[in-house]
Amino acid sequence: MIRATTLAHYLGLFLLVLAVGMLGLLGYTLWRGDPTPFKYSFLITSVVGASLYVLFPPPATELSLREAFLLVSVVWISVSAFGGLPFYFSSHFATFTDAFFEAASGFTTTGATVLADVEVLPKALQFWRCFSHWLGGMGIVLLGIAIFPLLGLGGMELYRAEFPGAKSEKLKPRIIETVLALWKIYFALTVAQYVALRLAGMSPFESVCHTFSTIGTGGFSTRTSSIAAFNSPIIEYILIVFMLLAGLNFTLHYRLWVEWRPKGFFLDLELRFYLLVLTVSTGTIFLSLIWQSGYAPSLALRNALFQVASIMTTTGFITDNFENWKPLPQLILLALMFIGGCTASTAGGLKASRILLLSKVVGREFKRMVERRAVFAIRFGNQVIPESVIQNLLNLVYLSFLVNFVACLLLAAAGIDVLTSISAVAATMFNVGPGLGQVGPSSHYGHLPALAKWVLTGCMLGGRLEFYIFLVILTPAFWRK
Repeated sequence: MIRATTLAHYLGLFLLVLAVGMLGLLGYTLWRGDPTPFKYSFLITSVVGASLYVLFPPPATELSLREAFLLVSVVWISVSAFGGLPFYFSSHFATFTDAFFEAASGFTTTGATVLADVEVLPKALQFWRCFSHWLGGMGIVLLGIAIFPLLGLGGMELYRAEFPGAKSEKLKPRIIETVLALWKIYFALTVAQYVALRLAGMSPFESVCHTFSTIGTGGFSTRTSSIAAFNSPIIEYILIVFMLLAGLNFTLHYRLWVEWRPKGFFLDLELRFYLLVLTVSTGTIFLSLIWQSGYAPSLALRNALFQVASIMTTTGFITDNFENWKPLPQLILLALMFIGGCTASTAGGLKASRILLLSKVVGREFKRMVERRAVFAIRFGNQVIPESVIQNLLNLVYLSFLVNFVACLLLAAAGIDVLTSISAVAATMFNVGPGLGQVGPSSHYGHLPALAKWVLTGCMLGGRLEFYIFLVILTPAFWRK
């Protein structure tokens, strides 16, 4: 049986974490003389969080799997709602729908925006947008586990719910040690990128904002035209490096930087497939930009590599309006939205390991057609993949395309054209941000009707939780005793 008091208690803890994040910006806005958005937001979030934490006692036993799934879903929805309050109380977002969309896009690291002009926002709101990427990148749930050891009870279930991929694994015997190890790596990458951007000439404020957006693979920028506004090859190549690092499985970072196992790092199948897709996609787009669009080789390589890294890691930064490219590179970028980064990374998408595993499943079926009596096991490296994992993978792919199709139908019913519907759904459900058509790299989502915004917000949250967790709570079996 699901214990509502337990969920309320833990939800209160997460809201208090969010309130602490707002507190620093409240101090900044008080100093600047415009504290209204963060004053009201901090008061509401902290009062609700403290009330839930105090009024509902902590559980005596650990969380069950169903409670963990429900808590993760409730936390992401609640954090998006309360995290959108600073936007709602400002004068730059017309409705709560827009504020919720922007906050959900931030915490799910999607990077889709309703703003036509980002630069009109005060610095505090710009910082909050990018900071939400950084929090959501590693996961607000994992942040809560790292700060509150009380969540050591049931912590492993939360960890599995947050990283449900085929290759999720514990680095340390205790979940709290695992989470802290991941956060140390995450923080180290953050510091390293900030220093690199400062050395490249970016201002302190824009360096920290773009670092948050890069490491969280989110894509919010302080400039309306994104990274293209800087017109700096050095900045672009720094961002490429850190986007690719953020899109890697964080257990690989641990093996390389903490355990110093470079052999295991470079022999990882998912990493090699990830780099293969990156190389082939970049090379194809590079040739297309030279031969079909007349780009100079150096500019073609720079734009091709940046946009492939940005879309594949689902970051969503822009250096060139790829809507002006020929159909082939546009289609490649659309396909990369579906592939995404690696499992247990901050990137979205189906994940490289799952695409590789799917190819092995298809290959096995071809073998079975030829040798009907033979038994073939599917291996991922040295590991034999259980049939239950393969079945779950096929179910996930089916759910992904079912959600994609239904969401496209709803957007079309709202009067949105086919290209925009398909690309907007793909860009939000796989947490990329920019799409094609009316939501292309030079446009935004603000002009869409309210129904479309709520559908796409659901796609963001469902994609961040990889559909299973978000949809399982809607089934009757989940609520049975």
